[in-house]
Amino acid sequence: MQLTPKITQIVNHLETIQPFNPQNSLDGARKFLETMTLQLSGRKESVTMIEELYIQQENHRIPIRVYRPAGKKTEQSSAIVYIHGGWFIAGGYETHDAVVRKLANKTGSAVIFVDYRLAPEHPFPAGLNDCMDAVQWVFENAQSLGIDPDKVGIIGDSAGGALSAAVSTQSGKKLKFQVLIYPAADNQLNSKSWKTYENGPVLNKQGGIEAWAWYLPEEEKDNPLAIPALIKNFEETPSTLIILAEHDPLLDDGKKLAENMKNAGVEITTSLYKDMIHGFMHMGELLEEVSLAVNEMADFACQNLKSYQ
Repeated sequence: MQLTPKITQIVNHLETIQPFNPQNSLDGARKFLETMTLQLSGRKESVTMIEELYIQQENHRIPIRVYRPAGKKTEQSSAIVYIHGGWFIAGGYETHDAVVRKLANKTGSAVIFVDYRLAPEHPFPAGLNDCMDAVQWVFENAQSLGIDPDKVGIIGDSAGGALSAAVSTQSGKKLKFQVLIYPAADNQLNSKSWKTYENGPVLNKQGGIEAWAWYLPEEEKDNPLAIPALIKNFEETPSTLIILAEHDPLLDDGKKLAENMKNAGVEITTSLYKDMIHGFMHMGELLEEVSLAVNEMADFACQNLKSYQ
């Protein structure tokens, strides 16, 4: 594993992060993600407005944030539903705030960030149901949200990539594009890249085993809506961009998912970011690749919305 000096600097810094007073490994994992993103994400871009709303369900509410891009006042804007990562057990508004602001401004789209329920308090399928319900709600309320229902896509990173991949298979072809950023596509953790990077950087195998155990009940172990590597039916999956990082234990699982999609006839683009590590989208303070990836996602979104202008 040959890491660049800048990535080595980041990895060395990550090793110094000591979450404050972690109660257990779950609390530690959540605080580590919060600390990493706070310290490395860099400057947060200004947006026109951030609205915090709740989608009322039968027994709970799904919190969402709607980010309105800077300089955009047009009604009937395009929209992106964003599903965050964090091994299904961590993450939320603040961990992904800097990334989502960049995406809103670069794409000119309203970004709807879904703060879905997390495991282990809420194991599968709770989080997935929240994501699917949120997507449905966006379409049902497009007019009041000022969104064009014919210009909606979905983006998910890591665990959010797994959730997005599942959501898009159930969307009734309403979503016009999908971006999966280093998706957590399999729960086996036995690929070649997992063997190479089982001790990191960023992710490690023991943490992955714990996270999947918290997330996935025994009776759901073969459910393709939980494990994208098992998905056979991609009939409703829209044109997809998969962004991968070279030094990432999830690399091979992401490649395999891309291959499965391609073999199923999905219009697929795979983009490998050389020298990058898992979670690099949160490292804009030091990595110019974050802007390159945001630009690539924005170009992909625009290309796939052109036919709906």
